[in-house]
This record gives sequence, structure tokens and C-alpha cells, in this order.
Amino acid sequence: MLGYMLTTLAKANGYDWQIRTAGTHVIEGSAMSARTRDALLALEDLGEHHYSAHRSHQLSSDDAAWANVILTSEANHVFFVRLNFPEGTPKTVLLHQFLREAPLDVPLEEQLRLVASQPPSRFFEVDDPAGGDQAAYNACAATLWEMAQAFATIVTDEEPG
Repeated sequence: MLGYMLTTLAKANGYDWQIRTAGTHVIEGSAMSARTRDALLALEDLGEHHYSAHRSHQLSSDDAAWANVILTSEANHVFFVRLNFPEGTPKTVLLHQFLREAPLDVPLEEQLRLVASQPPSRFFEVDDPAGGDQAAYNACAATLWEMAQAFATIVTDEEPG
């Protein structure tokens, strides 16, 4: 969900972002669930995407090396990256924890380093709706959409011109 949200924000605002989505425990190549698609479609500001083209992708060492930022929604995702891709540790954060704890007066790289140096807190997790009803998926999507917009504001406030 978050990848589509960040893609929308980048396109709508002319940000030069390249976004990859990857999971920590996925069946490679699986289609997006109908509940996930419907939750994304319920967000009016999200724009149009080709959700049927989405296929799941397991996070790889190439992904971890390529990324400037690895955003997660659960503490276990951070632990997964730290264990399997230690080079990704200084740029992997719980999105909500980043939004609450990153100092606003330093560059993004420093923000990431400072937040990534803290243990990921389950207090900042976004509940995974897997196995839940459509309302659970919609609530998750709404929460992530708010966080994606806040993240974009923080990141773009430091970008030149």
C-alpha cells in the first residue's frame, strides 16, 4: 500500500523519487489481494494505478543496497532487515517511529541514522490487516496515507528549490 501512496505523492508533486516495494515474507509474484486493492481504491486522493499489474516481491540484498530509505510498518520488518541485510540497518526505520522521533533540523540521512539507531518500538506499528475484513484494510490504508503525506512533507522540506 505504502509504495503506491509514495508513488502518487511523487507524481503529483514532481518529486524525483524512485520507489520499489518489497516484503519480508512474501510469495514471490503473487497478485495484490482484492481487499488491499479495494482499500487503495477507497482513498480518493490516491489517483489511478494499475493495481492488477502488481506482483509481490521478496526484499533482496540488491533492494537493500539500492534504497536510500527502507520504510517499514512493523518492528519485525526492521529486525528482518537488520538480520538479513545489515548494510540496510542505518536506513531502515518504522515509518511511524520516524515521523515521531526524527529531528527536523538535520538532513534526512542523519534523521534516518538517529532513528535507526533506536530499537524499533511496537508502539509505532501499523497493524497488518492480513486476514481481517475490508474495514481493517481500509483503516490500515487510511493510516498509511496520512503517514505517507507526513513523510513526504518532512523529506521535501529539506530538498532544494
